[in-house]
Amino acid sequence: MGVPAIRYGVFFSPRSELPRGRHALDRDEAIEVQRERLMAAFAELVADRGLADVTVTDVVAHTSVSRAAFYSCFDDLAGCGDAAYDRFIAVLLERLGTALNPADHWQTFVDSAVRAYLETLQSDPVVARAMQIEMDAAGKAARVRRRHALKTIADVIRSRHATLLVEDPSMGSLPDEAHLGFVYAVRQLACDALEDDPEPDLLALIDPAVHWIRASVYGAAHEDARTSLQS
Repeated sequence: MGVPAIRYGVFFSPRSELPRGRHALDRDEAIEVQRERLMAAFAELVADRGLADVTVTDVVAHTSVSRAAFYSCFDDLAGCGDAAYDRFIAVLLERLGTALNPADHWQTFVDSAVRAYLETLQSDPVVARAMQIEMDAAGKAARVRRRHALKTIADVIRSRHATLLVEDPSMGSLPDEAHLGFVYAVRQLACDALEDDPEPDLLALIDPAVHWIRASVYGAAHEDARTSLQS
């Protein structure tokens, strides 16, 4: 069984060949095309073998790109992985930004956020598996980027909740850590599904995740009332 292929156009859009002759790309354009192919190949191999078992030799062989071309694009394998991971995060944040309407009420806002995240992962589970599971072994820098990305998502949710709380105090207040916890929990549910099932149904997680987050927020109003009575 061969290496599983990414889905073109979700996170990466690699071209199989470079145009030649009078249609040939200039050097900078050619490097960008090669970078795209190499990042896609890195994701495919890491999803298939795990990060520790992938080398520069593997990546260039998988793309039929020379080692010289690889090193004209990246300093080393870690640089290729960092670029691929940054692209993954950028696409996720872009999809979330497109899906979220700051004017939406809480129920719709939460549904849109969870749905955009899981639908994006579902659209390319190979890249999702590589970047969400295997890249956890990439060291501190990758973990720092992951935490920053998750905090960015949590801050968007927290900001919308804070606005709605002013408009409707009956929602109840939440600590900042709760919003970050929602993001981490949904991410972990997705990771477990990606790791346990070669063909995961990440969309099946949408309804239970949305229900839990909504219930947590509206339950906070009862906790606020109880705390107020005790004080």
